[in-house]
Amino acid sequence: MSASRTAVKNGIDLPSSRTIEVRAADGTRLHTEVFGPDDGYPIVLAHGITCALRVWHQQINDLSRDFRVIAYDHRGHGRSGVPRRSGYSLGHLAGDLDSVLTATLRPGERAVIAGHSMGGIAISSWADRYRHRVAQRADAVALINTTTGDLLKEINLLRVPALLAAGRSLAARHLIRTFGGAPLVWGAQPGSRWFVTMMAVGAGADPAIGKLVHDLFAETPAGGRGAWARVLVDEMNARHIDLTGLTVPTLVIGSTNDRLLPMCQSRKIADAVPNLVDLVETPGGHCAILEHPDVVNGHLRTLVSAVTAQRISS
Repeated sequence: MSASRTAVKNGIDLPSSRTIEVRAADGTRLHTEVFGPDDGYPIVLAHGITCALRVWHQQINDLSRDFRVIAYDHRGHGRSGVPRRSGYSLGHLAGDLDSVLTATLRPGERAVIAGHSMGGIAISSWADRYRHRVAQRADAVALINTTTGDLLKEINLLRVPALLAAGRSLAARHLIRTFGGAPLVWGAQPGSRWFVTMMAVGAGADPAIGKLVHDLFAETPAGGRGAWARVLVDEMNARHIDLTGLTVPTLVIGSTNDRLLPMCQSRKIADAVPNLVDLVETPGGHCAILEHPDVVNGHLRTLVSAVTAQRISS
């Protein structure tokens, strides 16, 4: 574990942190930072595609005042390693989360684990593939602006008549696979900024949010962006991730105007999880953690309070 540091990048202030270099099962380095008191209750944060742990800055700055906040960069993102093309799959996503939990939680310790977008897919995939670990490592989970399947069927990036819905899915598949891995050259910057903002941020959001999301997109290695885009469009299909292994209390948060993963995806998850705590609908677009941080933080605090109170009473 490295010495504490304070991060300031792109105008984002983060509290001092301790860096842990986690190794995935295949040896890929997973950059992980721990914020807040060493003896605090642990909250683990998994970010979405083409982001990095800094996207959680609103949660980290708030929650680390009282809790031990653990955040990591997915492989191919941020300061984590970039494996070869074969090193990306839902299995890798699940295994990486398990590696982070093993490296950062103490023996017998459990956490609240929150995931946004692809981070939520990581949690669902982990609960499906590592069922025996769920009760050992999780007190509860929060699935935010995420999905378990039918990504292209429900996506709302392209407005077309209902009769052409199949064509819309094919077009979205091509657009995401191509754009996700394209190198960013100077002339493409305005177009990429428009596309990323349209996809990820609600129309009424602070422009600074769109800038941050695009900056994170641009900083993500093209190889990582492209590989994860292929995984999501190829593996997140009509066969949804099985949530029966996610037996711990589950909070689901979606957004009314989320064009990437519409609110119907959150409702499907809420219907499928065995132990639903609450289904929360926020206004705005795909980035509830940035557009409505007070709502998200309040529900995460309530979730921690509920599971810790239950632990005391049992």
